[in-house]
Amino acid sequence: MIHKRIRPFNTKDTYPEQRLDNDLAQAVIAGNTVYLRGQVAQDLDTRENVAVGDPGGQARKAMENVKLLLEESGSELAHVCKVVVYLTDIRYREAVYRELGQWFKGVHPVFTGLVVQALARPEWVVEVDVTAVIPS
Repeated sequence: MIHKRIRPFNTKDTYPEQRLDNDLAQAVIAGNTVYLRGQVAQDLDTRENVAVGDPGGQARKAMENVKLLLEESGSELAHVCKVVVYLTDIRYREAVYRELGQWFKGVHPVFTGLVVQALARPEWVVEVDVTAVIPS
């Protein structure tokens, strides 16, 4: 099985203040499965953080990233199988799930929601982790 990396990067470029040096990718294709890196409210090209202070807006940007990465991988939202949502505060659940529900209408993926103490940057309050398939 050949693995294909989509948008490889190094964490020293993404998190220069954290003195990291890890080679990662935004997505990995293994066979017909697409594994996405957890997506946050950060522009994939400019690394600009968006919707700071707005959980629903952060979920929207994360889903825009998910959609783009799935398309770059040869898949689409209709082929999402599993979603894991990380929130830094349970009070964000309604706004975030309302936004995510619009993106997954009719898809029926399995969903897991977790409340965590923090994400990689303090301004991020939601992260969306997706696994999808590439149709034959």
